[in-house]
Amino acid sequence: MSGVQTNIKAKAHVYGDHIDTDRIIPGKYTKTLDMTTLANHVLEDLDPNFNKIVQQGDILVAGINFGCGSSREQAPLALKKSGVSVVIAKDFARIFFRNAINIGLPVLEIADHNIQKGAELDIDLKAGIVKDLTAGVTYTATKLPDIMINILGEGGLVNYLTKYGDYSL
Repeated sequence: MSGVQTNIKAKAHVYGDHIDTDRIIPGKYTKTLDMTTLANHVLEDLDPNFNKIVQQGDILVAGINFGCGSSREQAPLALKKSGVSVVIAKDFARIFFRNAINIGLPVLEIADHNIQKGAELDIDLKAGIVKDLTAGVTYTATKLPDIMINILGEGGLVNYLTKYGDYSL
């Protein structure tokens, strides 16, 4: 597996409920193919300082219905390019969830989390275990199917299909 780390330890950036794809990356930036431009404007309407404070490997944490709205693939791409290593939410809009997996951005659902801003998290992606080291709490996420772990491991669906040709693994 070369695309995604399965053990992640990093700081949490925490936001609320119903964060739609237009808040993740405003529509006016979706016409570009320049991933740096997308990363520079990620979450700017929600948190104008996000692109200045996010560090490579950091974790984005949200509430319910994360990634609702349009099906724009640029939303998970912008998060990934900004340095976000995984998104944790109480639940996701299904199209965002699949777009994230398809571009190689891990997403975990934890319906009852109480993760706070700045928490240090230790994640075992394969097991779906998230340890909040700051609060001393361990959460169990909805386990990702093996095929999704394999797609993430190759860095996304295109890389997976290029390597294997189908979903036979």
